[in-house]
Amino acid sequence: MAFNRGKKNKRRRKPKRKVCRFCADTTLNLDYKNVELLENFITERGKIIPWRISGTCSKHQRKLALAIKRARNIALLPYTVLD
Repeated sequence: MAFNRGKKNKRRRKPKRKVCRFCADTTLNLDYKNVELLENFITERGKIIPWRISGTCSKHQRKLALAIKRARNIALLPYTVLD
């Protein structure tokens, strides 16, 4: 295999695993009334950030989505951005 000679075997490194904010810090209260916290988990267009990007565990992602939906329902958070 002469064509592989001279090239190093490059391996992809796994990215560092993200830690769930709510599991790491138990003092954080996940509630629909805490708008400042919930705004960190929605995009500027109003979409909920997925767990792959935010790093939240599945248990807290479900609670987070429910809190965001409740805050949207009583107009604390926007559904979409007006253009």
